[in-house]
Amino acid sequence: MNENPEEITNDELYEHFKFVASEGQEPLRVDKFLMNFIENATRNKIQQAIKAGNVLVNEKAVKANYKVKANDVVRVVLAHPPHENLLVAEDIPIDIIFEDDEVIVVNKPAGMVVHPGHGNYSGTLVNALIYHIDNLPKNSNERPGLVHRIDKDTSGLLVVAKTEFAMANLASQFFNRTTERLYLALVWGNMEEEEGTIEGNIGRSLKNRLQMDVFPDGDFGKHAVTHYKVIERFSYVTLVECKLETGRTHQIRAHFKHIGHTLFNDERYGGDRILKGTTFTKYKQFVDNCFKILPRQALHAKTLGFEHPTTKKFLRFNSELPEDMELVLEKWRNYTIHQKE
Repeated sequence: MNENPEEITNDELYEHFKFVASEGQEPLRVDKFLMNFIENATRNKIQQAIKAGNVLVNEKAVKANYKVKANDVVRVVLAHPPHENLLVAEDIPIDIIFEDDEVIVVNKPAGMVVHPGHGNYSGTLVNALIYHIDNLPKNSNERPGLVHRIDKDTSGLLVVAKTEFAMANLASQFFNRTTERLYLALVWGNMEEEEGTIEGNIGRSLKNRLQMDVFPDGDFGKHAVTHYKVIERFSYVTLVECKLETGRTHQIRAHFKHIGHTLFNDERYGGDRILKGTTFTKYKQFVDNCFKILPRQALHAKTLGFEHPTTKKFLRFNSELPEDMELVLEKWRNYTIHQKE
């Protein structure tokens, strides 16, 4: 058998495996076939993936009793295998937008890390979730229930799976790009077009490992597409709505820097200094006051849509802009009005 397990992306929290059955493969149930070749995968996890339509043989979804034959191409999307972890449940308030037996949608505040990692072993959304919800399904070390994430200093909506089946189903939706994700971002500069598309591979910067960079020739990184439209203009900054076609790490932040419109007060990407505007002291003081009100990148995950794993109804959720972004937008509105007077 030729084995080629490949992790499609570090940004969506699942793994994609591809197996080609050898010439001498005797007919074998697909669940047993996969148990032989996927490390740490339980039979229940595989069966849930099959039930969710995540196991394909020759590009067609199959049932658990399908028998793999010679030269069959078997593909599967599974949650990451669980690892031993030291997660601690913490009584941290969660802004719950929706919850039922399968999923929970939360509105994450800016400043909260989604899952534990280097330097952030407590106070995360996952710590809060395991306090409020028993037996969250495991998908990776210290990331129970997660199928996507947003940056620490980005506010907004996340969906979390509460069952193995929901996790497999949602992972498939993110993998197949059938979810809906809209963000609001305040960016430096006056966007020339009313709407447009930014396309370019995103990968770790070769100069600064803390940043992601855009590689438009496609020679490095992973395919990434961001659609945008202008919502409001404020002379030196622009409020835009971003629709993600893909979900790469720092996608909006890297894409907008690439086209010369870095996110307002995005420290990591250089947006925490005046990039457009005047040299007047009064203007510098105004921008500095905005930075103090909004001490983070101006990015909010506003809308999240997905098909419910069991009811199959498409659910769409919206969240209001947090106070810090609202206050800064109001300051820019007033500044723009006064500039015209």
